[in-house]
Amino acid sequence: MTIDPAAFSGELFRVFRENGLDGYLTGEKADALTALALDLVETNERFNLTALTSPEEIVLKHFADCAALIPHLPDTGEVLDVGCGAGFPSLVLAILCPALCVTALDATEKKVRFVRDAAEKLGLSNLTAVAGRAESLALPGSSCRERFDVVTARAVAPLTLLSELCLPFLSVGGVFLAMKGQAAEREAEEAKRAIPQLGGELVKVASRTLSDGVSDPIRHAVVVVEKRRSTPPNFPRPYARMLKKPL
Repeated sequence: MTIDPAAFSGELFRVFRENGLDGYLTGEKADALTALALDLVETNERFNLTALTSPEEIVLKHFADCAALIPHLPDTGEVLDVGCGAGFPSLVLAILCPALCVTALDATEKKVRFVRDAAEKLGLSNLTAVAGRAESLALPGSSCRERFDVVTARAVAPLTLLSELCLPFLSVGGVFLAMKGQAAEREAEEAKRAIPQLGGELVKVASRTLSDGVSDPIRHAVVVVEKRRSTPPNFPRPYARMLKKPL
């Protein structure tokens, strides 16, 4: 798979404009996203980072999908991306929102290495990539616990489980943004019991449709949870315990 940089950049502007996201894109940021796409496709030939590798898929399902998170973000602050994978949304947010300090967290070393290397190549001084398990790094006494203004997660786990992994990282008054698809409403309903136990409050499920005008539209949903009080010290539990007995 090869990408023509000029064509890719043009497609970026077109798709962002058609979805009302063009206010977040400049020529310099489009160049950075294009360079990221080239790096992603090249690296993916050696390591399996993502199943979405065509230029059209990258523009719509990676870049535009992540950019649609921006209206829910503050102008400044610390953002943690739990289960960052190949850097979505962490790399995209670091490019499009340079005033944010973004930490990308994943348990898979090769994915963290890609994100770290990509950030270095792109000169993203506002992004830090960390390898580790969320349930360990969020324990009481950790420097990461209740530190972040925003915690994001995309395609990581069901919301009930995800809430226990993510809310302990969030400072009181901060917001957890879970990126979901068509199952967002159902998962939000299933997590209504778990979220308050972790100090959070389910605020809304914000849904929108994203389209490139060619392929089938995709449904983008953000489950918005606000942190109302500190997470009790017995959370998060060991991962095996979470799986065996969800909240």
